[in-house]
Amino acid sequence: MDLNQVTVPCTDYAASVLFYRRLGLRQIVDDPPDDARFECPAGSATFSLHRIGQASPHGVTVYFEVPDLDGRVREPEAAGLVFESPPRDRPWLWREAYLLDPAGNSVCLVHAGGNRKSPPWRIPEG
Repeated sequence: MDLNQVTVPCTDYAASVLFYRRLGLRQIVDDPPDDARFECPAGSATFSLHRIGQASPHGVTVYFEVPDLDGRVREPEAAGLVFESPPRDRPWLWREAYLLDPAGNSVCLVHAGGNRKSPPWRIPEG
């Protein structure tokens, strides 16, 4: 099984499309005012937006794996995006930086590398 896509809610279609394009995703479907789909620069999964009436107080968190987190954060910042939390090392051996999209969903750019699926505390198979 492989991840097909993640869809997150948005309240302002144009602002959300612009946000994710500035983040570096390539838009492949544009069906305003309700739906957009993007390709990630690497991998096979896609990412979608679906317009809803009002923002949910229980948004989602989307994690985008990047090989050079500190370098990758500079690009969206130069495009005007503001990070809530700059890149920092976490106790679970990931390096993460957080920002919010226009609908209030949390977006994390992360470099987890091999620790994403194989941390030192991984449960042994068997």
